[in-house]
Amino acid sequence: MDPLDELKLELQKIPWFRELQIKHLDMIAGISQLRNVKAGEVLFREGDRAEYIYIVLSGRIALDMAVPPRGKMRFHTADPWEVIGWSSATPVVHQRTASATAVVDSRLAMIDSARLRELCDQDHDLGYLVMRRLSNIVASRLMSSRLQLLDMFAEPENKNAK
Repeated sequence: MDPLDELKLELQKIPWFRELQIKHLDMIAGISQLRNVKAGEVLFREGDRAEYIYIVLSGRIALDMAVPPRGKMRFHTADPWEVIGWSSATPVVHQRTASATAVVDSRLAMIDSARLRELCDQDHDLGYLVMRRLSNIVASRLMSSRLQLLDMFAEPENKNAK
C-alpha cells in the first residue's frame, strides 16, 4: 500500500478528524508521516525543538518533566487517539516542555507543526476546526493538571480534630 494512502486510512480512524472535508484530510496527510517506536524509545526530550504534533495511533506514550529537586516526574500517559506535543502548534512555543517515551511499542502520526499553522492561516475553515480541537485538548490537560495540583497540595485530613 502506498505510504500516503496508509497514512490517510490511519488518520480517518481518529475521531479528531471525522468532521474534516476530504480536501482538509488530504492537506493534513500531505504534511504528516507515520512513526513506529519501540518500548523505552524516547520520542522527544524536554528542551528539544518542538517541530511535530503527535497522535497516538496504538500503544502508550509517557510524558515526563524535570521537577527540581524531585527529578523526572510522569504527569500523563497518552493512550490511542490522544494528541501530544500540541503546544508546538502555537506560534510562540519553540521547545518541548516535557519528554515523551514509549511505554510499549507504539505507532504515531506526526504532523509538521509549522506547516499545519501555515495551512490553518491559508484555509480558515481548516484553521477553525484544528484550533477548536486543540482548545479542547488544552482545556482537558489544564483540568487534569489542576486536579493533580489539588492532590499534591491537599492537606491530609486531621483525624484528631473534633
